[in-house]
This record gives sequence, C-alpha cells and structure tokens, in this order.
Amino acid sequence: MSWDNESVPQEFILLGFSDRPWLEFPLFVVFLVSYILTIFGNVAIILVSRLDSKLHTPMYFFLTNLSLLDLCYTTSTVPQMLVNICSTRKVISYGGCVAQLFIFLALGSTECLLLGVMSFDRFVAICRPLRYSVIMHQRLCLQLAAASWLSGFSNSMLQSTWTLQMPLCGRREVDHFFCEVPALLKLSCVDTTANEAELFFISVLFLLIPVILILISYAFIVQAVLKIQSVEGRRKAFGTCGSHLIVVILFYGTAIYMYLQPPSPASKDRGKMVSLFYGIITPMLNPLIYTLRNKEVKGAFRRLIVRLFLIKKQGLLK
Repeated sequence: MSWDNESVPQEFILLGFSDRPWLEFPLFVVFLVSYILTIFGNVAIILVSRLDSKLHTPMYFFLTNLSLLDLCYTTSTVPQMLVNICSTRKVISYGGCVAQLFIFLALGSTECLLLGVMSFDRFVAICRPLRYSVIMHQRLCLQLAAASWLSGFSNSMLQSTWTLQMPLCGRREVDHFFCEVPALLKLSCVDTTANEAELFFISVLFLLIPVILILISYAFIVQAVLKIQSVEGRRKAFGTCGSHLIVVILFYGTAIYMYLQPPSPASKDRGKMVSLFYGIITPMLNPLIYTLRNKEVKGAFRRLIVRLFLIKKQGLLK
C-alpha cells in the first residue's frame, strides 16, 4: 500500500492523561520508582542466577530470560513516558514510535510464550521428577528459549507491518502513553475490521492458548503435589509453582483484557491503566514475587552478599 506524504506524520503526540494534568506528578513518581525497582530487581536476579552454581538449573535459566526480557520491555517505553510527562510537547518521532511498537510487541509476545515454557518446566519437575534431568536437558532449554524469542519477534514483525500499512490521513494524536497496536489502529482513517480480526486471532494464539496449556499443566501439578507425603516437600513445590502462577495471572489477565475485549470508547481510560499494569507494574513485581516466595533465591542472595563482604574485607586487609 502506498502512502502520500501527508499520510505519514513526522511525529506523534502521545496524549496519555494530558486531559488530567493533576495526574502527571503522581504518575511520574509511580513510573520512576517502578522503573528503578524493575532495573535493580531484574539485574539482581540475572546476576545471582549466573554467579551461584546452585541456581544453574533450567528453572533459573528461564527466569534469567524473563528478567532480561522485562528489563528491555520496560526500557522500550518508560524513559520516553517520563520525558513526555515532564514536557509540554508530549511527542515521539515517527521512527521512535515504529521502534517502540516493534520492540514492545516483540517482547510482550515472547513473554507470553516464555511463561508457558516455564510452566512446562515446573510440570516436568513435579510430575516427572525422576526423568527431569533427562527431559529438561541443556539443548532443549536453549531450543525452547530460542523458539520463544524467535516467535515473539516474528509475530511483532508481522503485526507491526500490518499496523503501519494503515493510512493515517494526517492524524497524529495517539490516545495512549506509548505506541501500541490497538491505539495506532484507532488513528487509521479507513476501516480496520480486518486488522482487528487479525489482531484478535494472533492474540488467541499468543495469549489464550498458552493460558489454557498452563492451567492444564497446573491441574496435573496440583494433583501430583497432593500425593507428596512430606509437608516440607509439598510446601516447597507450592512455593515455586505459586510464584510462577501469580506472575501468570498478573501478566495474562491484564493482557487478555487489553487485546481480547471488543474496542469500546467507554473503556479507553481503563485500557490505558491496564496496559500500564502489564507494561510497567508486572515487570517490577516479577523479581519481588520470585525472591520473596523462593528460599533458593533468598539463600543465593545471602551467599552472594557474604561473598562480596569477604572479598571487600580481604581487600581492606591487604
């Protein structure tokens, strides 16, 4: 599809909640604090998972992937949002919007699949414990992680291309905090029914099907855990699986609300808040959920702190 020069704006205006200026300062504080916590929390998990040999297992390999993904996920949107809140001109260049759209969608799609892979890992660990090391070998873990990343970026390439092909007829006010497919489709000056149907179909593939598979795997996990005679063993199994299940509910629940509900003018502000939840709040909560509910991670953090303290003490003695 060819565009005329007037159809493609040089920049977009990101409206956000600009009609409610009293919200800007509280939102700035929330975004900034969430972003700082996201960076520190996810970097800490990546470091402790790589430095502690006891965490060199498939579960923490996938958790490291999730933490890296969340770091990039929030960095693709939050810095620009912070700049726009402080500025009177809440704009983003056309190129910046394209990059933001592609990266945010690619990483979000990857996370949908990665959480499914992590539930499969928990299913094998609890329901097939004697064969766990045979099934979840290093090569399979690398293949599953690579397939998640590749599928996520392929989906983003496809959806971003479809979205950016829609003529805008000079429209440039995006009623959102960042460039996201549903918000950009609303800018189009032609019928977007086909695009919305494609978005719905792909959302079913990346959101609904993984959720169904996760719920099925957890039904088997609960059944297996209840058969464990040891109270401590049951507590440990529910602890690691409970952390993952909380993350699944937070991420998929809000993403399904955003992408699988019919578009409605009455729900646009609600949609903005929901997208902020899965785009900013969930990546911040993931490290807290996995560390506060996981004895292995807390133990690894303690060992890492002790090791750093001893290194520092030896350096002072020299």
